Amino acid sequence: MEPRLATSVLVGALVRKAEADGGFAAVLAKGDATAGSILVILLQRGGPPQVLERVLAGTGEYRWESSASPPGAEQAWVPELVARRRRFDPDLWVIELDVPSVERFAAEMNALN
Repeated sequence: MEPRLATSVLVGALVRKAEADGGFAAVLAKGDATAGSILVILLQRGGPPQVLERVLAGTGEYRWESSASPPGAEQAWVPELVARRRRFDPDLWVIELDVPSVERFAAEMNALN
């Protein structure tokens, strides 16, 4: 079995990357420091949120999976999603990243796994 990066280290890397890119980062909820799951709310200055969750694939590797907003939903769906996920997974980390380019940042997130 290949060693895995601790969740707290990955969260710290995402926060530092967002800030280095000229963005803002906030940890909204802390989970298990070693093996907690991660939900990232990506914002692009005034744009709609994009929610990504780190999931374990069948191959044993992690990947980022997008959580689509319900049709016609505004930003109110994000707090509801976070509350639902935290209710079932108290070890979930929730971070919000306001970055200059959501698409570029999301693409680069996979390199941090």
